[in-house]
Amino acid sequence: MENRPVYKRIILKMSGEALAGDQGYGIDPDRAEEICEKIKSIHELGVEIAIVIGGGNIWRGAQGVARGMAQSTADHIGMIATVMNGLALQDSLERLGVTTRVQTAIEMKAVAEPYIRLRAVRHMEKGRVVIIAGGTGNPYFTTDTAAALRAMEVNAEIVIKATKVNGVYSADPKKFPDAVRYETLTYKQVFAERLQVMDMTAFTLCEENNMPILVLNLWSGDDLKMAVLGDSSVGTLIQG
Repeated sequence: MENRPVYKRIILKMSGEALAGDQGYGIDPDRAEEICEKIKSIHELGVEIAIVIGGGNIWRGAQGVARGMAQSTADHIGMIATVMNGLALQDSLERLGVTTRVQTAIEMKAVAEPYIRLRAVRHMEKGRVVIIAGGTGNPYFTTDTAAALRAMEVNAEIVIKATKVNGVYSADPKKFPDAVRYETLTYKQVFAERLQVMDMTAFTLCEENNMPILVLNLWSGDDLKMAVLGDSSVGTLIQG
């Protein structure tokens, strides 16, 4: 493993649930601070970082749809929830001394900048962490797809999907203790074996644009930092 990062610019995709405490919902300030300490550790290496955050800790659109809510309405509520999470992350990062900007695909000028690709790139070039909220700004698309799309737009080198599992397994490791973790995979293997990495729209977008995906456990020690430094023992790398 090298002592310098192997990636210059990354998209870090996090679920909203990462911010939830033991209760499983809402925003836990201690959890947010713990995440931001990890982000700070890779920011200090000189990595340019854009974060795409979900909103599942506040609202899950499927629950609304199941009760008869229009999909578009449910999805727009979810997009607004991601902005709330983005502001919470910004607050934690700023208190750690990391200059941060929140951009959102749904305009909320009083609390965040509109998402503008070149402005996001410029912020990163100046060493600011950019939190991209609001998904794609359109219903029917997940924040996985937003992460893939933004990665292409800002010319990121990789999408790092931060989860609670240290990579992609042959089966659910919680149900099958003998499940095997893949160190590397090709896009074709993921399709052939029907492995769960991210939603199909997002995954196909990454495949078509040769965007590598790294799935890792955000909560496992320094795994995020180790991955950025090129430690192949961390997570599962998916590429052509």
